[in-house]
Amino acid sequence: MAKTDFEKMVAEIDLKEDAVYRIKDGKIDRVDMPETGYGKQVITWQDGKPSHYEVSYTKK
Repeated sequence: MAKTDFEKMVAEIDLKEDAVYRIKDGKIDRVDMPETGYGKQVITWQDGKPSHYEVSYTKK
């Protein structure tokens, strides 16, 4: 998980952990993983900023 220093606007993340993060308006948000471990994450941008994301999964 990310540790954030809001005064300096700096975040520290663990590079040993597989994850996708979204930064929007100075806030860090970890994007959810597909429940089954197979799937995709789609991030939608609006006006140069990530507005929302969609997570879908595949069953094998």
